[in-house]
Amino acid sequence: METKTKAIAIDGPAGAGKSSLAKALAKKLDFIYVDTGALYRAIGLAFSKRGFDTSLNCDIADELKNINVDIRFIDGVQHVFLGETDVSEEIRTPVASMMASAVSAKGEVRAKLLDMQRDFAKKYNCIMDGRDIGTVVLPDADLKIFLTASDEERAMRRYKELKEKGDTSTFEEVLSDMRQRDYNDSHRAIAPLKPAEDAVIADTTGKNVEESLVMLLDIIKENIK
Repeated sequence: METKTKAIAIDGPAGAGKSSLAKALAKKLDFIYVDTGALYRAIGLAFSKRGFDTSLNCDIADELKNINVDIRFIDGVQHVFLGETDVSEEIRTPVASMMASAVSAKGEVRAKLLDMQRDFAKKYNCIMDGRDIGTVVLPDADLKIFLTASDEERAMRRYKELKEKGDTSTFEEVLSDMRQRDYNDSHRAIAPLKPAEDAVIADTTGKNVEESLVMLLDIIKENIK
């Protein structure tokens, strides 16, 4: 008899702590972590390298034919590739972030990535984070969590992260970009950012990573047997 895999979907806006917390949870639970946002960032980066901006004035389907994105696990860590190039670091820039928001609004892009994401959940016990995992990608996930925090706290987290990488963006610029991305993600026609009806809302405002991790582990223990 085939053993059914377990899937935990974590959705939420930028800066809520999805990636760092999902990675930590996966390690604690011995699950595979799948960062779906990295896939959209990689495709956004590919369009940017082709000279397109967020208006994406091109034939999306035609351009996608020449974009090969893949997730590979190296020593248990997820790496994202465009063709044979590891772009795991390059996709973490503000430009890649805004391009990710733009391409994720395109049905052709979402269709390209949907089967890839679902295949991971069929093969592995996994924690998958993104913006529409519980609502679209894995509607039958064993647990759906919507992770959030205040705008200012999310922006400060991202600002510090960028500053450590040498980025010169001001806090005000990061906050403005984040609010714009929140608006774009929650108002797009296709798979807008919103909690699934049966999602557990988890607010990390005022909590550090360790405190947030304890909160999420408690939620998982209460909902997955």
